[in-house]
Amino acid sequence: MIAKLLQNPESKTLEFKRDLSSPRAALRTLVAFANSAGGRLVFGVADDRHVLGVENPLDEEERLSNLIADSIAPRLVPNIEMITVAGKTLLVVEVFLSGIRPHFLKSEGLQGGTYVRLGSTNRKADPQLIAELQRGIAGVSFDALPMPDLSIGDLDLQAIHKDFEGRKSIGKKTLQSLRILVRNQGSLVPTRGGVLLYGRERRQHFEDAWIQCGRFIGDDKADIFDHIDIHAHLPQAVDEILLFLKKHAMRGADFSEIRRKDLWSIPLRILREVLINALVHADYSHRGSPIRVAFYDNRIEVESPGLLLPGLTIEDIKQGVSQIRNPVIARVFRELDLVEEWGSGIPGIFRIAKAEKLPEPTIEELAGRIRFTVPLAEILPLKREQSRKGGASLTAPVTAPVTAPVGDSVTKLLGLLREREPLGNEDIRRAFGLKSRRRLRETYLTPALSADLIQYTLPDKPNSRLQKYRLTEKGRQMNGEG
Repeated sequence: MIAKLLQNPESKTLEFKRDLSSPRAALRTLVAFANSAGGRLVFGVADDRHVLGVENPLDEEERLSNLIADSIAPRLVPNIEMITVAGKTLLVVEVFLSGIRPHFLKSEGLQGGTYVRLGSTNRKADPQLIAELQRGIAGVSFDALPMPDLSIGDLDLQAIHKDFEGRKSIGKKTLQSLRILVRNQGSLVPTRGGVLLYGRERRQHFEDAWIQCGRFIGDDKADIFDHIDIHAHLPQAVDEILLFLKKHAMRGADFSEIRRKDLWSIPLRILREVLINALVHADYSHRGSPIRVAFYDNRIEVESPGLLLPGLTIEDIKQGVSQIRNPVIARVFRELDLVEEWGSGIPGIFRIAKAEKLPEPTIEELAGRIRFTVPLAEILPLKREQSRKGGASLTAPVTAPVTAPVGDSVTKLLGLLREREPLGNEDIRRAFGLKSRRRLRETYLTPALSADLIQYTLPDKPNSRLQKYRLTEKGRQMNGEG
């Protein structure tokens, strides 16, 4: 076991030290292990993995035990072993994820001495992260907490009815079963999750609960081509983000050939899962920045606030181990068929990438954020050209790879609208015998909207229950109209 351990790089659950000459750094690591996902701290190993051993290991073991007892609160009791390697003795300290976290250094106090593990380093926890550690032990999620100063009138009930039409009859009992509403001191009030999902004034209460999207020139953020801020209700935000990404990922094919050519240059199935994962698992108690979606020439990055929940590592979630940070939001997404089985999304992303021979996505734990990077199979460069007026304009060459097919569904939709327009969501569903709103949206409406083949009758209110669709000029031409 120790031989294999010595071959591994330092990580979220492993650290090496030459000796105990800097006890404070070692104590911070033990605190971080206990607050994050557990881990092993090995004394007697150099940075290059050369085994040095520990002099006077019995004395050092006793010294370390006393330091831990005197310096860390609540009391931490790790396993300390002496292991011999090549005739030299190592001290291996194993810490498990603690059930009485957060632990902290007594000399620095709870607010200043609480640490978590971030990759192979220790990070001081801010007040929001400390509160999350405390809620985790109490079994309370941030999005399930009541908002006693609000009422049902602070929710967009029309949007809820629209999303659940044909699925559930929306009344107070249903909203309680979804935990969008809870009873608090005799009154029904929204939960934080309810307001995050459907609040009329969400940003008034959660100022960073929105999505920032940008298309950048090149492979860094030095030069931006286009951007949009999305403030839609969370269930609708997925499609709005995808519309933005698709707008910058058109193959540029002649629309008359849409049935024979693939339209998109980005892996939409993967990106959809990544976006849903970000919206469902973001730490909305975190302040400082929204969810960010950055489209570069060679990749798309999705960043969401918050670290992995205690007990989880990146390898765990890639294998399908799942903990739900926001059960209220996750439940609503599940009811709307945006989420399938818990824990299936991220492993599915890697399976899709492998099956379609795409570059493997990566997941990183950054300073207070999770970044999911989806590499593109081919670089999609934006080229800067001079306009007639001497200003700068940008164009994207048609060099994208084929990744996401568009079938005959778009053509069928255009044919239907040619016969009678405008039509609403339910009209189209009935005409095609569709039960799934998600299929209607993904297979018919979103591709046609993104290709500028159909348009809203209420363009300023894309989520209105009165919304209908009609053909654009391009859509008419594709249908053979003059």
